Amino acid sequence: MKQQHSVFMRWASRVMMVLMLGVGMPLTASAQMVETDQAVSHALAEQSRARIMALVERDDVRAQLEAKGVTSEQAKARVSALTDEEAIQVSGKLDQLPAGGDIIGTAVFVFIVLLVTDILGYTKIFPFTRSIR
Repeated sequence: MKQQHSVFMRWASRVMMVLMLGVGMPLTASAQMVETDQAVSHALAEQSRARIMALVERDDVRAQLEAKGVTSEQAKARVSALTDEEAIQVSGKLDQLPAGGDIIGTAVFVFIVLLVTDILGYTKIFPFTRSIR
């Protein structure tokens, strides 16, 4: 029994040595400086994107989009495909819309945004558009 134990210990120690040598290999990491305005812009874009997504998820907006032939999944894909600048711009336009009543105007605005992103080639939802890409 003692001999089996020592054979096991020898093999276990060899395995441990191989594993330790593998772990000891140098690992490389790289870091880049991120400018403050770039980080702030990205955070603002994520907030804007979340705000637009919340609008698209509303029942009344969803109904208007579906009346125009755009499914909720397609609209969400479009919002996700917006660049940071586009998301901030669209969110800024939402602030300029009249409050509490002009849902048709909001739906038309979202439709136009989706149409523009379709023309720019980010997605293909509308069959009647051609991408400029």
